[in-house]
Amino acid sequence: MERAAESLQRRSARLGDTVHGTVRLSAGEAMAAFIAGRLPRLRRNLQCIEIELTASHMLANLSRREADLLIREQVPELASIVTRRLGRAAYAVYGLAGMEPPRPSREALRGLAWAGFDDDHNYMPGQGWLLELLAGARPAVRVNNWLVLQEAARAGAGLAVLPCYLGDADTGLQRMSGILPEINADQWLLVHRDLRDLPRVRAVMDSLVRLFQEERAALEGLRGEARSPVS
Repeated sequence: MERAAESLQRRSARLGDTVHGTVRLSAGEAMAAFIAGRLPRLRRNLQCIEIELTASHMLANLSRREADLLIREQVPELASIVTRRLGRAAYAVYGLAGMEPPRPSREALRGLAWAGFDDDHNYMPGQGWLLELLAGARPAVRVNNWLVLQEAARAGAGLAVLPCYLGDADTGLQRMSGILPEINADQWLLVHRDLRDLPRVRAVMDSLVRLFQEERAALEGLRGEARSPVS
């Protein structure tokens, strides 16, 4: 009965919707920060739509309308979800701006201080690469949040693997490596099939697609300073 009521609510919203109202968008903290910095462009032609942007690792329940749209790096195996690939994020090693870049070799990087994720977040992009680099050791500073990791690197607590769209935009950081080809993360836009044709939801979806097309260079790390690959 609960599922039937939720379905009825979604379908009722679809019947009465116009390009007005609120659209709830959920993303991980790094991607939420990326979008927050571009909200004026995202809303350029959406002035009648209010956007609720939330940052969370957790997968919001689209069936219960905990969010209208999700941006995630994994696609859940749910028949009720419609997906669209927005782009692919590249990653590189970053450190405190002004720091002498290390030699582009694994041996040189292994001997430096590192910041990374804690054991509960080993699934984060780049963490497997870092643990392999450290040959079983753990980074000296461990966090559970991309933005905290960014702050730690900016403070000089250690090098960090960050998405290029986060690290390149931070004047307190500089690249210490080229783009790491073995690390990338597709960004997927998720919507419940009952909501994808709502005019306000469709308008925000279309605007997100345009935004990611415009920001492809930032997402793929093509705006940062080129450095030699790690060998």
